[in-house]
Amino acid sequence: MIGIGLLLLFLGIEKGFEPLLLVPIGFGCILSNVPVAGISDEGGIIYHIYNVGIATGVFPLLIFLGVGAMTDFGPMIANPKTLLLGAAAQIGIFATLLGAVALSYFVPGINFSFPDAASIGIIGGADGPTAIYLSSRLSPRLMGSIAVAAYSYMALVPLIQPPIMKFFTSEAERRIRMRQLRHVSRREKILFPIVLVLLVALLLPSAAPLIGFFALGNLFRECGVVERLSSTAQNALINIVTIFLGLGVGSKLSAHSFLNLETLGILLLGVMAFAMGTAGGVIMAKIMNLFCQDKINPLIGSAGVSAVPMAARVSQNVGARYDPHNFLLMHAMGPNVAGVIGSAVAAGLLLAVFGS
Repeated sequence: MIGIGLLLLFLGIEKGFEPLLLVPIGFGCILSNVPVAGISDEGGIIYHIYNVGIATGVFPLLIFLGVGAMTDFGPMIANPKTLLLGAAAQIGIFATLLGAVALSYFVPGINFSFPDAASIGIIGGADGPTAIYLSSRLSPRLMGSIAVAAYSYMALVPLIQPPIMKFFTSEAERRIRMRQLRHVSRREKILFPIVLVLLVALLLPSAAPLIGFFALGNLFRECGVVERLSSTAQNALINIVTIFLGLGVGSKLSAHSFLNLETLGILLLGVMAFAMGTAGGVIMAKIMNLFCQDKINPLIGSAGVSAVPMAARVSQNVGARYDPHNFLLMHAMGPNVAGVIGSAVAAGLLLAVFGS
């Protein structure tokens, strides 16, 4: 497992794969597996970090606060249809849930319960904090494997998504130019997070913590009267919490819980989740084009997997290969932000169904 920790450090430092998380996770893995030291055993420093911040769900929620403070809802508000793209991309979550159950049924040595399957499925949301939050609630024993899979595949989005995007679209569809987005007023941006959290709290209370902290961070950003709070959430707070979140997750990378057939199953299901989420967003855009007068470039549907802003940049880069003057980035940010909301709502739904 010390070798696994060194591998995570290599991927983060040398390859640049999600270094903000893989570096502390890798180092936490090394510390937790040092013989006799007992750093992650009861009473050890990483043991306390895990129980204070991750077992309670506090760290993922604080990460969501910072992400909300860095997020601009403007593109999604300007083009509300992109909410459907973000919703469609969540199909990877539920398909992977079923895949995990099927894998347990057909493969000896793999025994995922329904809560385990739900935690694995959320990898398809391409949202690391949500995956950690849900797995800490439903399947703590798999949290290390799920977190490593989620962040590793998020880093590989530029490699995983383009072949799928090209497979499901024609060259003509990739060249579609979308109408410039309208201006979104400050009042709209202030009202949106308030309305969002009220709707979620009323319809799906189990998703209220994730959406609530996300909306609060965004309100800090948009209201214009708490610049210090917004700056702290975007910088100091999220950076501090990221360090401890990574160390806490690393403490769960022990040999008996990571080096097994179930981990291989999680890695396989994680790829499937990303692929199906990407395909779901692209196909939904093609379906919408059958009914919409203003055509949508299907490439932006892939951004619905919520890896902000990496997935939106992939949509831009793939589109630019076929039309260098076609600027899809801001259009892709709409489904990208919608995907964050969609994955949080999906996590709340799974928590309501499978949580004790």
